[in-house]
Amino acid sequence: MSGELTQSVIKRIIRQVGLECVAQGQSLSETLVAFMVKAVVLDPRNDFNMDQILTENDVQDLIQLCVTRLLDTTNPSLSTIKMQVYFDMNYANRDELLSEQERVLEGKVAAVVRAITESGPHAPEEVENVYQKIVTYALLRSGLGSPTDVEAIREVTAALQSVFPQTEMITFISLSKKDKEQQLKDLAMLVTGIRLYNKQCQKGGSGIDDLPNILHEAIPSATRTLDERLNSCQLLAHRYTALLESMQEDHHKHSQLSTFKLKEALFNVRQYEAFLCILQSNAITSAQEVESLDVKFEAAMAVLKNTVQDKTSIESKEVFPLFMELSKLWTGYQNEMLLLSFLTNMADNLQQFLEIQSQLFPEEILTSLLEGVTVKSDEERIKETMGTRVNVSDFRNQEWLFPETTDNFDQLLIQYHGFCAHSIGVKGITLPGNPAIGILKHKEKYYVFSSKEAAYIFAQDPDKFIQLNVEKAKKYAELIQLLELRHQFEYLVPHAQARNAKKDLMKPPPKCDSGTQTDTHILPPTIVRSYEWNEWELRRKAIKLANLRRKLTHSMQTNLSHMRRENFTQVYLPKEVGTQTKRDNSSDVPKPQIFLKGLRGGSSTTHMVTVDLTRPLDET
Repeated sequence: MSGELTQSVIKRIIRQVGLECVAQGQSLSETLVAFMVKAVVLDPRNDFNMDQILTENDVQDLIQLCVTRLLDTTNPSLSTIKMQVYFDMNYANRDELLSEQERVLEGKVAAVVRAITESGPHAPEEVENVYQKIVTYALLRSGLGSPTDVEAIREVTAALQSVFPQTEMITFISLSKKDKEQQLKDLAMLVTGIRLYNKQCQKGGSGIDDLPNILHEAIPSATRTLDERLNSCQLLAHRYTALLESMQEDHHKHSQLSTFKLKEALFNVRQYEAFLCILQSNAITSAQEVESLDVKFEAAMAVLKNTVQDKTSIESKEVFPLFMELSKLWTGYQNEMLLLSFLTNMADNLQQFLEIQSQLFPEEILTSLLEGVTVKSDEERIKETMGTRVNVSDFRNQEWLFPETTDNFDQLLIQYHGFCAHSIGVKGITLPGNPAIGILKHKEKYYVFSSKEAAYIFAQDPDKFIQLNVEKAKKYAELIQLLELRHQFEYLVPHAQARNAKKDLMKPPPKCDSGTQTDTHILPPTIVRSYEWNEWELRRKAIKLANLRRKLTHSMQTNLSHMRRENFTQVYLPKEVGTQTKRDNSSDVPKPQIFLKGLRGGSSTTHMVTVDLTRPLDET
């Protein structure tokens, strides 16, 4: 069948099956009806071929089979499917539940926040009205008291005035809408911290429950209840397993028990056990979280008391963070209360899907059937096989994993919810697998076994036994979720929408209007500049390249350039050099003055006389 035609036909079948059940006095959810349609189609005993177009007779037969199975309240298989649908539709992990609670809280105070942030009061009466709304917001946001409790309102008002007097409303009004919303949250946390501190000092605390003590009593009580129910259903599983094994060994026993729906009953309690284990794990996590909150809350309160003591005034930067820390820790207590209430309700509501066990197998009948039958617990079965393991040398093409040779051995994702991969398809029972025997890795998936013999048989042809398990799941549709085989059958479900790997069954796909915007050219451009789309331009370039191949490049020498070249010479320029010689000196001595007398001659003979007028040296 084509995809669209298949979907339209199945939707019509689901609608008609739902109407038939309503006419019979049973109002069932569309998800449950869709899953039952899937179960009937998958069951090979019904001979439905989804590769062919369903005739009108086939459609009517399918509707009738679905209605019959949905109205058969004595079949444990129906109770198991209802349990799976209920758990899938209602269970949420911690993060999902707390996110939903935050969304609900935001919706609860949305109207008050809108009235505060969107108003622009000017008159004193309007400002007073907005201030009273801030008081209401702080009370609603904290969840500590009712808006109709006069004493709680008085405490909130006093705490708010100590950190946010009405005179600061002018500044608050001038803020943007986003800043107003953030300041409202901060004020609510401060008010909550102040009220918690006053309660600790026995100066207030109206409407504030003692959550730590309540949790200290409620969590152990819830854990004990879960343990008791878990032990009870495990005991039933062990008894049913023993009876089924005895049926395969004793033909008389087989004829005696063939009328009972033991396999369906076993799958029912195994699924109930799996869900209880999930709730028990969440309860343990809550207990650990409460212990951590106790330590942090006491430490924060001690620091706050030491900081405040009997002081009349304290700087806000010192005490405000301490009040906000108290508020955050108290919110943690409130979250744990919410989670514990959710887990308790889930456990109580799951109990109804196990009521069919007491109807089919009253204690007297079950005790008589177990005469001469040895009942072994899962722990006893694992303990019996602890000394045996697979010999790797017996398998050449198979990979076996063991605790001492494999890192994170306990974290491996075991197929079939940890049950023996051999016993499901061959025996139709769920036996606990023992990883110590050896984990078979086949096509990147891991399988465990209840015995060494089962491991050897399975390893001879894994694909054969895997297909047997799939066929068994088609016959018993509740095994699809119990053995975590949803991914192999999801294509046949009209509304299948798994929320995560651990959750199953059908949800209509969520739809919403959304828009996205991306940056322009976030990557560097990769434009090829040499690209040409024009064929003729490519031809022209090809001809040009072809012509170039026939061209040669020549060089020649001329007479003028022969043996010529450009020369360069580098010289050192003379530098200025100076030398130093002796200095000139002088002394003061008499100046010689010598005269000659008689040079002019006379009447007589010329007679020259030398006259020395130089002064003596000692006179100078």
